[in-house]
Amino acid sequence: LTSITIPAGVTSIGAGAFRGCSNLASITIPAGVTSIGDRAFDDCSSLTSITIPAGVISIGDWAFDVCRSLTSVTFSENSQLTSIGDDAFSGCRSLTSIAIPAGVTSIGNYAFNGCSSLTSITIPAGVTSIGDSAFSGCSSLTSITIPSGVTSLGDSAFRSCSSLTSVTFGENSQLTSIGEYAFYDCSSLTSITIPDGVTNIG
Repeated sequence: LTSITIPAGVTSIGAGAFRGCSNLASITIPAGVTSIGDRAFDDCSSLTSITIPAGVISIGDWAFDVCRSLTSVTFSENSQLTSIGDDAFSGCRSLTSIAIPAGVTSIGNYAFNGCSSLTSITIPAGVTSIGDSAFSGCSSLTSITIPSGVTSLGDSAFRSCSSLTSVTFGENSQLTSIGEYAFYDCSSLTSITIPDGVTNIG
């Protein structure tokens, strides 16, 4: 199976639906889909691009885990996405950039772990939590802006982001806690200004 067009009447893609379809290079998801289940496209190692329809509210855990050839993730205009699950894009080592939709409030544990080609990512203002190891091993990431609404950075959130030179916290940052190993092995980071409200550094 190298390509598939899902019919217009489909509203959800179940857990593990296309897991391990290693030759699947392209897929068209219809506008009516509202959820992408856990491991739906896990280990689809030939998948190169994906467009997430506007109606999708959640991307499940490990949904695109180890999609090694995935270079492009596009969210349709007026996206209703609110959450990105644990390990959702973990190991997508060819992914170079991603703009997370404005409605997203949480980024799961290991969500972009090991995305070693990722050079830029836009985190929307509505995000309040960044999970453990969410961006660990993103060794090409050079800068990050953490929105003011984020209250906690998970353990190892940016661990081994060895090209990271700039970390900016939004104005009037509500951050109170920085997890263990949050910036461990960020060997290019020369300075950081921690917000006034932080009471705990792991």
